Order: sequence, then C-alpha cells, then structure tokens
Amino acid sequence: MTPKQEYDRTKPESIEAYSQRLIGKTFSELIYDYFHENKWEVHEATPAYKSKANKGVLGNIVEKYFFRYEPNSSPEPDFQEAGVELKVTPYKIISHDRKVAKERLIISMIDYMTVVNETFENSHFWKKAKLILLVYYLYQQEIQNKLDYQIHYSKLFTPPKSDLPTIIHDFETILNKVKSGKAHELSGSDTVYLEAATKSSDSSIRRPQPYSSELAKPRAFAFKNSYMTYVLNSYVIPGKSTYQPILPADNTTPFEDYVVNQVGEYKGKTVDELCKIFGITYDKRPKNLESMLVFRILGVKGNHAEEFEKANIVVKTIRLEEDGKIRESMSFPAFKFKELVEEDWDDSTFGNYLRDTRFFFIVYKKNNAGEYVLKGCQFWNIPYDDLENHVRVVWEKTKKVLEDGLVLTTVGKRTYNNFHKVKDDAVCHVRPHAQNKDDTYELPTGGKYPKQCFWLRNTYIQSQLKKEFFE
Repeated sequence: MTPKQEYDRTKPESIEAYSQRLIGKTFSELIYDYFHENKWEVHEATPAYKSKANKGVLGNIVEKYFFRYEPNSSPEPDFQEAGVELKVTPYKIISHDRKVAKERLIISMIDYMTVVNETFENSHFWKKAKLILLVYYLYQQEIQNKLDYQIHYSKLFTPPKSDLPTIIHDFETILNKVKSGKAHELSGSDTVYLEAATKSSDSSIRRPQPYSSELAKPRAFAFKNSYMTYVLNSYVIPGKSTYQPILPADNTTPFEDYVVNQVGEYKGKTVDELCKIFGITYDKRPKNLESMLVFRILGVKGNHAEEFEKANIVVKTIRLEEDGKIRESMSFPAFKFKELVEEDWDDSTFGNYLRDTRFFFIVYKKNNAGEYVLKGCQFWNIPYDDLENHVRVVWEKTKKVLEDGLVLTTVGKRTYNNFHKVKDDAVCHVRPHAQNKDDTYELPTGGKYPKQCFWLRNTYIQSQLKKEFFE
C-alpha cells in the first residue's frame, strides 16, 4: 500500500509546509495514520521500531510513514530533487524551561579514502548540510516507549552566512588531518561548529586511512550538540532570544582568527586601563573581571557570547606571575566514584569532556608594579598524545584504585590516599574538590570519601601557552 504523496518533492517550501502536519504527533500516531489499524496491532507488528538499540528508527518512521518513501543510505540528500536532507533529532527541556539539543546532528559518514579528494563545495557533507529539514521531537526520560515521543518543531535550516567561514575552516581542519595521516587523532575539540564524531556501536571497530597504516575509528561529519542547541533556540523555536554575537553579519573571517585579532588590539593594557576604556567601575572587584574585559573587547555586554555557546568553548583566565609561572593547576568537575568504575576510557565522562571541549585561554601577566597586563588569548584543545598517553593512564589508575579499594595512610597528623599525585605525572593528577570533609561521594567498595577531581598541572598548562605571552 502506497498512499498518495501530498507534497511536491522538487520544492523545499512544499516539503516544509507538508511537514507542519507532523507537529503534535507521536511516532506511533504516524504509523497508525498510515495503516489505519488499531494501536495494539501496530505495536505488535513493529517490534523493531520499539527497540532503543535502533537509533535511526524514528527518522525511518518519518520517512516511510509520513513522507512515503523508503529509507536508504544514499550519499545524496533525502529529497534529491529539492536538495533537502531530512533529519529527525531530539531535544530536551532542562531547568527553567531551557531547551537544548540532546545530541549532535550526524550529517554524513567520513570515508577516509575518498574524502581527501573532496573540496568543501563538492563534498558529500555539504550536499546534505546546505539545506536541512529539521524535525525536533521532545525526549522525555520517563517515557519508556520511544514511539510515544511527540514531535514539536519542523523547519528548513541553512547554516547562516556568518557561520560559513567557520564551518568551512572546520571541514578543512578535519580534511587536513586525514591528509596528514592522522585520522586516528581526530577529536571533537579540533574544531568549532562541525566535528568528526565517532560513529560506531562497537568501540573496537577501526577503518583504514590513506596516508598511514594506523587504523582509525569510524567517524562522521556532525554539527556539535552545542551548535544544534543554538540552531534550535535561534532558528527553530519562534521568538526565542539568543546571546549576543561576536562576529559581524558580513564577516568572512574564521571565528578564532577574528577573536585573536580583536583581542590583540588591546595587548599591553593593564586591567585598570581596560576598565577605564570600557567604563567598568565596581565597589567589590568581580571574580571574573579579566574575562569580562575580554568580552567587552569582543563587543559582548554580558559574559556569554553566541559563538562560544554554539561551539561549547570554555573560557579560562590564566594569570602568569612575574617569573612567567602559573600558580594554580586547572580543575574540572568532581567525579562520582561509583560512576567512574562503570565507565570505559573510550566513553568516559572526563575523556569525552577533553575530546569535545575547546578552551579559550585569556592570558594576563603580572608586571614589575604588580599589575596584570593583557598578553592576548589562545584557543586550545588537549593534544591527542597527551590525552592518550598521560590523562588516560591517570584515569585508568584512578579506576583501579576505586575498584581495588582506596588505601589511606596516616603520617603524623595527615592522612594520604593512593590516588595519582602531582609528582606522578607531567600532565594530570587527582586532588580533592570538596567544600569540606563532609562533602563526599559514595565509594564503590563501601563508605564515603571527600569529592575528588582530575586536574591538569599548572606546569603543563604553562608549556601549552604561546611563547609570546612570556615576553
């Protein structure tokens, strides 16, 4: 049975208009509408659609039972005649009615052997990404049968012109890494909006690459989760307000280059001089004053920039002493002992955080008068070798300590644990991250212990900074 199609496959606006009928429907209802059968019979007839293991099933339902075409794995857009790609993707509501994309948006698989012959304009990725029909459904953890998720939004989306220079730069960054024989070192933190996302249900699967004998994980071009949250709130949900942008509407410069150049115009200014320039006065010095000043340099009134939100860029202020040393190491959120022992490194909370996060370092250096002077800024992500050969070792040793049972040793009035210490590794270590001795998490072997977190050593961060900051 093939019901009549009620839209024109050659016209994007017709496809979008027809898709508005999806709004308010559950995926079960789409199937029922197609078959005109009762709910129980349809559920029993379609067990594969209820499986949580089948991640693409909801998209397949929209394709087959609403748009009336058979799902396929073609590299061409789903509506080839109109150049429209269909993507069915979840969002969720968190505190204070804040709506966020639940996951990154996978666009197309990366074939390492052929992608090296593509340009951005003729790439399979851009064929699919240049015009997307985004169908958002609400993910709710309490709903057991995913066929009962409800569709709330459907809208055509084209990446805005102001984002294109950055997306193109991201694409070329990924491409150049493959051309350099480093496909196995690809990481989400390499790029800003577009990433090479891992794409396999089995973490042991590897693929050949053209310029190295090293096998690489299967990956796909994907818009980052943070970017899709921005798209949801800025282009899909009517009337939602967004953060202030850094880039002008007519920008043609990649985002990171633009930011570094703008901040560079104020290098050599002290904090007090910058406060006078931007009219910042205060009775009590704000803790985030140094980062606030850089946002003002970038034309942003608050402490959130649109592009930083889209790219999940984490801002860190770094203060160098007169001798060029950093006093403090860099901390991360406390980890839960019982959750860490259940993880594998390849999909660990801390490992994924470092893989997916790009940092924006704002660097100040103390002068002879004891004033902090702006030295510039730097975008940074942890190098692959440091992640795999240092952080991974510390993470695995931490897991083993928790599995075997924490060992406490008392010397005099002090008690020491057997977590990885500062002196044990040049990059990473474990230290307390608790408000007091009563701020604890449960141990997997029983009892409680003060919260701990992973830290990147101050000397390591210092080694990653540009030499010009120390001049």
